[in-house]
Amino acid sequence: MAIFSFLSPVFIAVICLLIVFILQNKRGNEKVEKGKEKINKESRPWVDEDLQDSTELPAEEDGTSPSGAHTEPWTFVVVQDPEVKHRIREIIEEEEEVNYRKRMGDKWVNDLKRLRTNWVKEYLDTAPYLILVFKQVYGILSSDRKKTHYYNEISVSIACGILLAAIQHAGLVTVTTTPLNCGPRLRVLLERPVNEKLLMLLPVGYPSKDATVPDLKRKPLKDIMVVI
Repeated sequence: MAIFSFLSPVFIAVICLLIVFILQNKRGNEKVEKGKEKINKESRPWVDEDLQDSTELPAEEDGTSPSGAHTEPWTFVVVQDPEVKHRIREIIEEEEEVNYRKRMGDKWVNDLKRLRTNWVKEYLDTAPYLILVFKQVYGILSSDRKKTHYYNEISVSIACGILLAAIQHAGLVTVTTTPLNCGPRLRVLLERPVNEKLLMLLPVGYPSKDATVPDLKRKPLKDIMVVI
């Protein structure tokens, strides 16, 4: 698990592509169908276990995402161990139940009803890989002095965007999750240093054959772009 902590977003993308290549050969070059997702207003996409036999990962860095002053303030922790994944699920479900019942408030919970989300996160067990993205709020120099990481959250967010695009391009699926109030406990579980804070968690795998997604409408271009 620790060997993945230095990976850059593009390297993670290479991992995703290599996983696809391995599995496609193993299946006799079976084609992964794209763009044929079932639509259902009351469902969410879950991930299958198709990747669990893929353990050969590349060992060289192939690129990086842009970052403030090129500080690269990110750590990607890739979890495949079933016991660790289950412990992650226990922590998240425990905190999320409190979130839904007390912390988030009635309006927030009501806004989520159409997505049918709750504190039960079974995909944290079934997804073959979990990628936990940590932002390094500052660096630690060899002299134990702190190194400023400029725009660390924006930089890591850009890296996450690149990673999400790479996952989709590879024919895999994920769902963006931001486990509220779970960061400190997950940081301790994964033995990450105090300068790192959890920003996002991504379960990664192939879509199950009966996967469905919410029928969500997007804003038209005229509502999100202004040309001057």
